[in-house]
Amino acid sequence: MAQPRSLLLAPFALLCLALAGAARADIYSFTDDAGTPHFSNAPADPRYTLLLRTEPDTPSTGLRGKSRNVRRSIDGALYSSEISRAASAYRLESALLHAVITAESGYDPRAVSGKGAMGLMQLMPETARRYGAVDPFDPEQNIRAGAQYLRDLLALFGNDTRLALAAYNAGENNVIKYGNRIPPFRETIAYVPRVIGYYREYKRAFPRRP
Repeated sequence: MAQPRSLLLAPFALLCLALAGAARADIYSFTDDAGTPHFSNAPADPRYTLLLRTEPDTPSTGLRGKSRNVRRSIDGALYSSEISRAASAYRLESALLHAVITAESGYDPRAVSGKGAMGLMQLMPETARRYGAVDPFDPEQNIRAGAQYLRDLLALFGNDTRLALAAYNAGENNVIKYGNRIPPFRETIAYVPRVIGYYREYKRAFPRRP
């Protein structure tokens, strides 16, 4: 789906900076008189104010370092079979599911967020119930429910991966509320390019994976 250029620039800039590894980029924003949010890492308009301050990644925590740390997961070890089955069942790429799991839980099946999201794909209790994850800490149930939810979000937003990921993070109602655009939430603005970065990295590392 087409988005205003001003809204596309921030996720694109964040993605490039994430892929750059050690680069630092503070993100600035302002909302114009029409209510449209604008984002930039190089603000030229005096209305911009600091939204998000980022620190340079160290070699151990940069995108490529994280990709290497989970290489074994994609390459046939931790949860690879469960992820491959879920990807096949719901017509997703395994690399995308691995990217979401990396960002959401770092492959910790017992992870619980401050908001109550649970397991590998950080399912909220309502989402777990909706997709039949009776035990959201069971890796197979969690991955299948998260994959099904992600497939439904892709269908809802016309297979726009960025919008589906924004909805996975912020809820589909918030994406719809902001006109089928990435909501101007600090967490979501950072989340979408981070997952896309992992996804692209995994696709390069394992191009033959489904």
